[in-house]
Amino acid sequence: MDARAMARHFAESMIGHRNSLAGKAEDAVKAQYALHRTATALTDQAEDQGKAARTVLEHWKGDNSEGFERRSARLGRQLRTTAEAARDAEKVVAGVTSALTTGHARARLAVDEYLDKAAGLLDTGLKVGTRAALLKAVAQAADLEPRYTKETAEAVRHARGELEDAARRLRALEKGVEHDGVADGRAERTRGGAGGRTRPSNARGKGRSRTIVSAARRELGTRESPPGSNRNPYGPTAAWCSSFATSMWRKAGVDIPVLPFTGDVFRWGQRNGKAYTSLSAVRPGDVLLFGTGPSSPATSRHIGIVEKVSGGTVTLIEGNSGDAVRRNTHELSSATFYGGVHP
Repeated sequence: MDARAMARHFAESMIGHRNSLAGKAEDAVKAQYALHRTATALTDQAEDQGKAARTVLEHWKGDNSEGFERRSARLGRQLRTTAEAARDAEKVVAGVTSALTTGHARARLAVDEYLDKAAGLLDTGLKVGTRAALLKAVAQAADLEPRYTKETAEAVRHARGELEDAARRLRALEKGVEHDGVADGRAERTRGGAGGRTRPSNARGKGRSRTIVSAARRELGTRESPPGSNRNPYGPTAAWCSSFATSMWRKAGVDIPVLPFTGDVFRWGQRNGKAYTSLSAVRPGDVLLFGTGPSSPATSRHIGIVEKVSGGTVTLIEGNSGDAVRRNTHELSSATFYGGVHP
Protein backbone atom coordinates (compact mmCIF):
# COMPACT_ATOMS: atom_id res chain seq x y z
CA MET A 1 0.00 0.00 0.00
CA ASP A 2 1.39 3.41 -1.07
CA ALA A 3 1.13 5.96 1.76
CA ARG A 4 1.59 8.93 -0.58
CA ALA A 5 -1.13 7.67 -2.92
CA MET A 6 -3.46 7.40 0.08
CA ALA A 7 -2.55 10.94 1.11
CA ARG A 8 -3.32 12.23 -2.41
CA HIS A 9 -6.83 10.81 -2.04
CA PHE A 10 -7.46 13.17 0.89
CA ALA A 11 -5.84 16.03 -1.04
CA GLU A 12 -8.04 15.88 -4.16
CA SER A 13 -9.75 19.23 -3.51
CA MET A 14 -6.55 21.12 -2.82
CA ILE A 15 -4.84 19.52 -5.83
CA GLY A 16 -7.82 20.69 -7.91
CA HIS A 17 -7.32 24.22 -6.59
CA ARG A 18 -3.62 24.10 -7.43
CA ASN A 19 -4.25 22.83 -10.97
CA SER A 20 -7.01 25.38 -11.54
CA LEU A 21 -4.62 28.20 -10.67
CA ALA A 22 -1.99 26.76 -13.00
CA GLY A 23 -4.51 26.70 -15.87
CA LYS A 24 -5.64 30.27 -15.22
CA ALA A 25 -2.02 31.41 -15.02
CA GLU A 26 -1.42 29.82 -18.42
CA ASP A 27 -4.30 31.79 -19.93
CA ALA A 28 -3.08 35.03 -18.34
CA VAL A 29 0.47 34.54 -19.62
CA LYS A 30 -0.83 33.90 -23.14
CA ALA A 31 -2.97 37.03 -23.02
CA GLN A 32 -0.10 39.14 -21.68
CA TYR A 33 2.26 37.81 -24.35
CA ALA A 34 -0.30 38.51 -27.10
CA LEU A 35 -0.94 42.05 -25.86
CA HIS A 36 2.80 42.77 -25.79
CA ARG A 37 3.16 41.59 -29.38
CA THR A 38 0.08 43.53 -30.46
CA ALA A 39 1.25 46.80 -28.90
CA THR A 40 4.67 46.45 -30.52
CA ALA A 41 3.23 45.58 -33.94
CA LEU A 42 0.73 48.48 -33.85
CA THR A 43 3.40 50.98 -32.84
CA ASP A 44 5.64 49.80 -35.68
CA GLN A 45 2.70 49.94 -38.09
CA ALA A 46 1.82 53.49 -37.03
CA GLU A 47 5.42 54.62 -37.62
CA ASP A 48 5.59 52.89 -41.02
CA GLN A 49 2.22 54.31 -42.05
CA GLY A 50 3.29 57.83 -41.06
CA LYS A 51 6.56 57.61 -42.98
CA ALA A 52 4.81 56.27 -46.09
CA ALA A 53 2.18 59.03 -45.95
CA ARG A 54 4.84 61.74 -45.63
CA THR A 55 6.73 60.32 -48.59
CA VAL A 56 3.58 60.35 -50.73
CA LEU A 57 2.67 63.90 -49.76
CA GLU A 58 6.15 65.16 -50.59
CA HIS A 59 5.42 64.35 -54.24
CA TRP A 60 1.65 64.90 -54.37
CA LYS A 61 0.04 68.31 -54.37
CA GLY A 62 -3.49 68.43 -55.66
CA ASP A 63 -7.21 68.57 -54.93
CA ASN A 64 -7.25 65.17 -53.21
CA SER A 65 -3.99 65.39 -51.29
CA GLU A 66 -5.53 67.21 -48.32
CA GLY A 67 -8.20 64.52 -47.95
CA PHE A 68 -5.54 61.82 -48.11
CA GLU A 69 -3.53 63.64 -45.44
CA ARG A 70 -6.56 63.84 -43.11
CA ARG A 71 -7.42 60.14 -43.58
CA SER A 72 -3.80 59.17 -43.05
CA ALA A 73 -3.57 61.21 -39.84
CA ARG A 74 -6.80 59.66 -38.55
CA LEU A 75 -5.52 56.14 -39.22
CA GLY A 76 -2.26 56.98 -37.43
CA ARG A 77 -4.19 58.21 -34.37
CA GLN A 78 -6.33 55.07 -34.36
CA LEU A 79 -3.27 52.83 -34.50
CA ARG A 80 -1.51 54.72 -31.72
CA THR A 81 -4.65 54.73 -29.53
CA THR A 82 -5.06 50.99 -29.90
CA ALA A 83 -1.34 50.42 -29.25
CA GLU A 84 -1.52 52.47 -26.04
CA ALA A 85 -4.61 50.55 -24.93
CA ALA A 86 -2.81 47.27 -25.61
CA ARG A 87 0.14 48.41 -23.47
CA ASP A 88 -2.20 49.42 -20.65
CA ALA A 89 -4.02 46.10 -20.95
CA GLU A 90 -0.69 44.26 -20.85
CA LYS A 91 0.07 45.96 -17.52
CA VAL A 92 -3.34 44.94 -16.14
CA VAL A 93 -2.84 41.34 -17.24
CA ALA A 94 0.71 41.35 -15.89
CA GLY A 95 -0.73 42.07 -12.45
CA VAL A 96 -3.16 39.19 -12.86
CA THR A 97 -0.35 36.90 -14.01
CA SER A 98 1.68 37.80 -10.94
CA ALA A 99 -1.30 37.17 -8.63
CA LEU A 100 -2.10 33.83 -10.26
CA THR A 101 1.53 32.71 -10.21
CA THR A 102 1.79 33.66 -6.55
CA GLY A 103 -1.48 31.88 -5.81
CA HIS A 104 -0.34 28.77 -7.63
CA ALA A 105 2.94 28.76 -5.70
CA ARG A 106 1.01 29.18 -2.44
CA ALA A 107 -1.34 26.31 -3.31
CA ARG A 108 1.49 24.09 -4.46
CA LEU A 109 3.39 24.62 -1.21
CA ALA A 110 0.25 23.78 0.77
CA VAL A 111 -0.31 20.59 -1.25
CA ASP A 112 3.32 19.50 -0.92
CA GLU A 113 3.38 20.21 2.81
CA TYR A 114 0.13 18.32 3.38
CA LEU A 115 1.24 15.33 1.32
CA ASP A 116 4.54 15.13 3.20
CA LYS A 117 2.84 15.24 6.61
CA ALA A 118 -0.07 12.95 5.73
CA ALA A 119 2.15 10.42 3.98
CA GLY A 120 4.43 10.41 7.03
CA LEU A 121 1.51 9.68 9.35
CA LEU A 122 0.15 6.95 7.09
CA ASP A 123 3.54 5.39 6.58
CA THR A 124 4.00 5.20 10.35
CA GLY A 125 0.63 3.49 10.71
CA LEU A 126 1.47 1.02 7.96
CA LYS A 127 4.79 0.18 9.58
CA VAL A 128 3.14 -0.58 12.91
CA GLY A 129 0.97 -2.96 10.96
CA THR A 130 -2.11 -3.09 13.18
CA ARG A 131 -5.60 -2.10 12.15
CA ALA A 132 -5.87 0.30 15.07
CA ALA A 133 -2.61 2.04 14.12
CA LEU A 134 -3.69 2.40 10.50
CA LEU A 135 -7.13 3.76 11.44
CA LYS A 136 -5.52 6.26 13.77
CA ALA A 137 -3.13 7.39 11.01
CA VAL A 138 -6.01 7.75 8.54
CA ALA A 139 -7.96 9.84 11.05
CA GLN A 140 -4.94 12.08 11.67
CA ALA A 141 -4.38 12.57 7.93
CA ALA A 142 -8.08 13.40 7.47
CA ASP A 143 -7.96 15.89 10.35
CA LEU A 144 -5.07 17.73 8.69
CA GLU A 145 -6.90 18.13 5.37
CA PRO A 146 -9.37 21.01 6.18
CA ARG A 147 -6.59 23.38 7.23
CA TYR A 148 -4.68 22.95 3.97
CA THR A 149 -7.80 22.92 1.79
CA LYS A 150 -8.74 26.25 3.39
CA GLU A 151 -5.33 27.61 2.41
CA THR A 152 -5.65 26.55 -1.25
CA ALA A 153 -9.29 27.71 -1.42
CA GLU A 154 -8.20 31.12 -0.13
CA ALA A 155 -5.58 31.30 -2.88
CA VAL A 156 -8.32 30.60 -5.44
CA ARG A 157 -10.64 33.24 -3.91
CA HIS A 158 -7.90 35.86 -3.98
CA ALA A 159 -7.07 35.04 -7.61
CA ARG A 160 -10.77 35.27 -8.53
CA GLY A 161 -10.93 38.74 -6.99
CA GLU A 162 -7.90 39.83 -9.03
CA LEU A 163 -9.50 38.47 -12.20
CA GLU A 164 -12.77 40.30 -11.57
CA ASP A 165 -10.93 43.58 -10.91
CA ALA A 166 -8.85 43.12 -14.05
CA ALA A 167 -11.98 42.43 -16.10
CA ARG A 168 -13.49 45.76 -14.95
CA ARG A 169 -10.33 47.65 -15.84
CA LEU A 170 -10.07 45.98 -19.24
CA ARG A 171 -13.71 46.82 -20.05
CA ALA A 172 -12.96 50.46 -19.21
CA LEU A 173 -9.98 50.39 -21.59
CA GLU A 174 -12.11 48.84 -24.32
CA LYS A 175 -14.59 51.71 -24.14
CA GLY A 176 -11.78 54.17 -24.79
CA VAL A 177 -10.61 52.50 -27.98
CA GLU A 178 -12.11 53.35 -31.36
CA HIS A 179 -12.13 50.08 -33.30
CA ASP A 180 -9.77 50.38 -36.26
CA GLY A 181 -9.96 46.87 -37.73
CA VAL A 182 -6.30 46.10 -37.06
CA ALA A 183 -6.45 44.70 -33.53
CA ASP A 184 -8.81 41.85 -34.34
CA GLY A 185 -8.22 38.72 -32.27
CA ARG A 186 -10.17 36.38 -34.57
CA ALA A 187 -7.10 35.09 -36.40
CA GLU A 188 -5.38 34.18 -33.15
CA ARG A 189 -8.46 32.43 -31.81
CA THR A 190 -8.90 30.49 -35.03
CA ARG A 191 -5.49 28.97 -34.88
CA GLY A 192 -5.50 28.66 -31.08
CA GLY A 193 -2.45 30.89 -30.51
CA ALA A 194 -1.57 33.32 -27.72
CA GLY A 195 -4.64 35.15 -26.48
CA GLY A 196 -7.13 32.55 -27.78
CA ARG A 197 -8.41 29.35 -26.28
CA THR A 198 -7.59 26.27 -28.28
CA ARG A 199 -10.25 23.83 -29.39
CA PRO A 200 -9.58 20.24 -28.45
CA SER A 201 -8.78 18.04 -31.42
CA ASN A 202 -10.84 14.93 -32.16
CA ALA A 203 -7.67 13.05 -33.09
CA ARG A 204 -7.05 9.79 -31.25
CA GLY A 205 -4.19 7.33 -31.23
CA LYS A 206 -1.71 8.01 -34.00
CA GLY A 207 -3.69 10.99 -35.19
CA ARG A 208 -3.43 12.61 -31.76
CA SER A 209 0.32 11.87 -31.63
CA ARG A 210 0.80 13.53 -35.03
CA THR A 211 -1.18 16.53 -33.84
CA ILE A 212 1.02 16.87 -30.75
CA VAL A 213 4.26 16.59 -32.71
CA SER A 214 3.04 19.07 -35.34
CA ALA A 215 2.01 21.56 -32.65
CA ALA A 216 5.39 21.24 -30.93
CA ARG A 217 7.29 21.69 -34.22
CA ARG A 218 5.46 24.95 -34.89
CA GLU A 219 6.80 26.29 -31.58
CA LEU A 220 10.48 25.58 -32.37
CA GLY A 221 12.52 28.72 -31.82
CA THR A 222 10.05 30.37 -29.44
CA ARG A 223 12.07 32.08 -26.73
CA GLU A 224 11.59 33.58 -23.31
CA SER A 225 10.93 37.29 -23.41
CA PRO A 226 13.21 38.75 -22.14
CA PRO A 227 15.88 36.00 -22.14
CA GLY A 228 16.56 34.51 -18.71
CA SER A 229 13.25 35.73 -17.27
CA ASN A 230 11.25 32.46 -17.54
CA ARG A 231 8.45 34.56 -19.05
CA ASN A 232 6.85 32.31 -21.65
CA PRO A 233 3.57 31.92 -23.59
CA TYR A 234 2.72 28.48 -22.19
CA GLY A 235 2.29 28.84 -18.42
CA PRO A 236 3.41 30.65 -15.25
CA THR A 237 6.64 32.64 -15.14
CA ALA A 238 8.73 29.76 -13.83
CA ALA A 239 10.74 26.87 -15.24
CA TRP A 240 8.47 26.07 -18.18
CA CYS A 241 9.52 22.80 -19.85
CA SER A 242 6.52 21.04 -18.33
CA SER A 243 4.11 23.92 -19.07
CA PHE A 244 5.19 23.70 -22.72
CA ALA A 245 4.71 19.93 -22.93
CA THR A 246 1.26 19.92 -21.31
CA SER A 247 0.21 22.95 -23.36
CA MET A 248 1.04 21.06 -26.57
CA TRP A 249 -0.96 18.07 -25.34
CA ARG A 250 -3.93 20.32 -24.60
CA LYS A 251 -3.78 21.64 -28.17
CA ALA A 252 -4.31 18.05 -29.33
CA GLY A 253 -7.31 17.60 -27.03
CA VAL A 254 -5.64 15.74 -24.16
CA ASP A 255 -7.64 16.35 -20.98
CA ILE A 256 -4.74 17.43 -18.79
CA PRO A 257 -4.19 20.71 -16.93
CA VAL A 258 -1.08 22.78 -17.56
CA LEU A 259 1.31 21.27 -15.01
CA PRO A 260 4.44 23.34 -14.32
CA PHE A 261 6.12 20.49 -12.38
CA THR A 262 7.34 17.53 -14.45
CA GLY A 263 6.67 15.00 -11.69
CA ASP A 264 2.97 15.91 -11.76
CA VAL A 265 2.82 14.85 -15.42
CA PHE A 266 4.11 11.39 -14.52
CA ARG A 267 1.63 11.15 -11.63
CA TRP A 268 -1.18 12.19 -13.99
CA GLY A 269 -0.07 9.33 -16.22
CA GLN A 270 -0.12 6.91 -13.29
CA ARG A 271 -3.65 7.93 -12.32
CA ASN A 272 -4.86 7.53 -15.90
CA GLY A 273 -3.02 4.31 -16.72
CA LYS A 274 -0.68 5.99 -19.22
CA ALA A 275 2.66 6.14 -17.38
CA TYR A 276 5.44 3.64 -18.04
CA THR A 277 9.00 3.00 -16.89
CA SER A 278 10.05 0.56 -19.64
CA LEU A 279 11.44 2.79 -22.37
CA SER A 280 10.57 0.19 -25.00
CA ALA A 281 7.03 1.61 -24.80
CA VAL A 282 8.02 5.08 -26.04
CA ARG A 283 6.38 6.45 -29.18
CA PRO A 284 5.99 9.86 -30.89
CA GLY A 285 3.73 12.29 -29.05
CA ASP A 286 4.66 10.85 -25.64
CA VAL A 287 6.62 12.78 -23.05
CA LEU A 288 9.81 11.48 -21.48
CA LEU A 289 10.84 12.49 -17.95
CA PHE A 290 14.47 13.27 -17.12
CA GLY A 291 15.79 12.20 -13.71
CA THR A 292 15.20 9.39 -11.24
CA GLY A 293 11.57 9.79 -10.15
CA PRO A 294 8.57 12.14 -9.76
CA SER A 295 8.86 13.01 -6.09
CA SER A 296 10.51 16.46 -6.34
CA PRO A 297 12.19 18.92 -8.74
CA ALA A 298 15.53 17.47 -7.62
CA THR A 299 14.58 14.01 -8.92
CA SER A 300 12.30 15.01 -11.83
CA ARG A 301 14.37 17.59 -13.64
CA HIS A 302 13.10 18.07 -17.18
CA ILE A 303 10.61 16.86 -19.79
CA GLY A 304 10.38 16.69 -23.57
CA ILE A 305 7.89 15.67 -26.26
CA VAL A 306 8.98 12.67 -28.33
CA GLU A 307 9.33 13.59 -32.00
CA LYS A 308 10.87 10.33 -33.20
CA VAL A 309 12.65 7.21 -31.98
CA SER A 310 15.54 5.80 -34.00
CA GLY A 311 17.33 2.72 -32.70
CA GLY A 312 18.91 3.62 -29.40
CA THR A 313 18.25 7.37 -29.64
CA VAL A 314 15.23 9.57 -29.20
CA THR A 315 14.62 13.07 -30.58
CA LEU A 316 12.66 15.38 -28.28
CA ILE A 317 11.14 18.82 -28.69
CA GLU A 318 11.82 20.52 -25.37
CA GLY A 319 10.59 23.75 -23.86
CA ASN A 320 12.96 25.82 -21.71
CA SER A 321 16.00 24.29 -23.39
CA GLY A 322 18.51 27.12 -23.38
CA ASP A 323 15.63 29.59 -22.77
CA ALA A 324 13.83 28.41 -25.94
CA VAL A 325 11.90 25.58 -27.58
CA ARG A 326 14.56 23.34 -29.15
CA ARG A 327 14.97 19.94 -30.78
CA ASN A 328 17.50 17.71 -29.01
CA THR A 329 18.58 14.09 -29.51
CA HIS A 330 19.45 11.85 -26.54
CA GLU A 331 20.43 8.28 -25.91
CA LEU A 332 17.27 6.36 -24.99
CA SER A 333 18.51 5.21 -21.60
CA SER A 334 17.17 4.72 -18.10
CA ALA A 335 20.27 6.58 -16.95
CA THR A 336 18.66 9.70 -18.46
CA PHE A 337 14.91 9.05 -18.28
CA TYR A 338 12.96 7.54 -15.40
CA GLY A 339 9.85 7.01 -17.49
CA GLY A 340 7.35 8.32 -19.96
CA VAL A 341 3.65 9.03 -20.40
CA HIS A 342 1.35 8.38 -23.36
CA PRO A 343 -1.06 11.25 -24.19
